[in-house]
Amino acid sequence: MRAKLPVSLAEVGELERYQVATLGLAVVSNEAARCSEILAAAAGMARVARDAVLADVATEIITLGDGGRSIRGGIEQALGELGGAGESDFDDSDDEDAP
Repeated sequence: MRAKLPVSLAEVGELERYQVATLGLAVVSNEAARCSEILAAAAGMARVARDAVLADVATEIITLGDGGRSIRGGIEQALGELGGAGESDFDDSDDEDAP
């Protein structure tokens, strides 16, 4: 799939269950419509795979505004609000190795 589409793909589910694979796919674009198009193409490829059964598809498009500049507090804070890495994750003031 990565050879045919501009995506990042990884197995993210229960790695111990070899009968079932949960895949995570990421797309980055400056247009949400392009992300939707790529995600739809990826789902289409998965649907016609001969050695797999597509059981479920869930998509989420996160827009960051004007190149990320319109996000109050910056991208790190916005990701923190979404449950990802927040500003505290990037604060190395307590790091003994920090200059």
